[in-house]
Amino acid sequence: MNSQTIVAPMTPAGVSAVAALRVSGSKVREVVKFLFGTAAEASLKPRQANLGTARQNGNVIDSLLYIFFEGPNSYTGEDVLELYPHGNPLIVRELMQAIRSVDGVRLAEPGEYTRRAFLNGKMDLSQAESVADVIHSANLAELKNAHRLLSGALSKKVKVLTEQIKDISARLELDVDFAEEEADPDYATWGKKIAAIRESVESIAKSFRGKAALGRLPLVVLYGAPNAGKSSLANALLGEDRILVSNIPGTTRDFVEVRLFLAGGEIRLVDTAGIADKATDALDALSMEKSREILEEADLKILVLDGATQSSATSLLPATPMSPAEQAQSTPDLVVLTKQDLWGAKSATAAPEGPKSISVSAKTGFGVDALAATLNSRLFKENENPEDLWITSEREKACLEDALAGIDRALDLIRKNPAVELLAFEMQLVRRALQSIVGEISSEDVLQSIFAGFCIGK
Repeated sequence: MNSQTIVAPMTPAGVSAVAALRVSGSKVREVVKFLFGTAAEASLKPRQANLGTARQNGNVIDSLLYIFFEGPNSYTGEDVLELYPHGNPLIVRELMQAIRSVDGVRLAEPGEYTRRAFLNGKMDLSQAESVADVIHSANLAELKNAHRLLSGALSKKVKVLTEQIKDISARLELDVDFAEEEADPDYATWGKKIAAIRESVESIAKSFRGKAALGRLPLVVLYGAPNAGKSSLANALLGEDRILVSNIPGTTRDFVEVRLFLAGGEIRLVDTAGIADKATDALDALSMEKSREILEEADLKILVLDGATQSSATSLLPATPMSPAEQAQSTPDLVVLTKQDLWGAKSATAAPEGPKSISVSAKTGFGVDALAATLNSRLFKENENPEDLWITSEREKACLEDALAGIDRALDLIRKNPAVELLAFEMQLVRRALQSIVGEISSEDVLQSIFAGFCIGK
């Protein structure tokens, strides 16, 4: 695979101010010569930004910046060329075609750059897998965890455990070699050491969080009576008029979903049709039913009440035709009193009992920042220990489970039949399972499975 030079865009398809392409392999200097001329290739210096005009057959492709990274001091460990043309898809296409016309250069496969980085010793397999997490993290907590994994935090833990097991294995195998000359081994000491290793391995395994769960954006649903100000509140949080607003009750007929960026990450914010005491027609009844359905999926339910008319004696739940079970399910996590700018002296002091309430004015912006901060604290809790991490790879989880199974067999042998040879064999299997996490032991099928899910340019 590494005998050929590869090229791929690093930025998504589409129009942008600047695009980025990466070339990696032994033909990088030839690509520079082909695009920018002999003088440019001769004066090439590592890590120096150069401005040049890329040409093919004398025709100008684009004036652009390019940077040369000499192997092994590059992402892949090979010679690497990064090019930054204007972000016109036509330019990117012409530049890609020109580079691929150089003999020995082909389009990169998904994840091939990171795969080469792993094979060339620039990172271990656990770090390589975390590259995808860095790209696809949906919130700051996930991104920080991905960066910890990429920096080798998990690899260090696995290395410590592997060294501990190597030490035990060496002592076990020494006892096997000199079984006839030595006194009976100290099984009690071995059992304590192996049990301590098991606790550490189990702790890492229990930290697993599946990518499907991590990739799901939190769902926040605004619900309440018609004309309570739900759509205006959503627009205020977004900072733009994204949802149609009207003084006519029932303007929102179906729920509207938008994306909202909070300090901790992105969420799905849903503005629902108003839930009234009685439907005015069949369409209104269907709209209210849709509102109740989306409430069932919500991570955070926000009851929106018209603060200009709401009194402190009013129930937090609107008087709707709900069963007791439905009302319990729709109990709000947060209450928002809207139209603060219209409050009179009486309503201004109203404070509904029950879940926390926040007063806001979509018109003046009063309370909107406080509401956003509350949403952020509810949905994206700060990690108490910044050194904690979790794993997201099913492969790593399976390796840890194999290691735990081997440790349990070893502990069972110590309790029932402490044969040194069998103990040594089981600990060897445990060590191999842990080494598989960082790729010290890996098959071609495993590598293909991991990197096939990456994007082309990574």
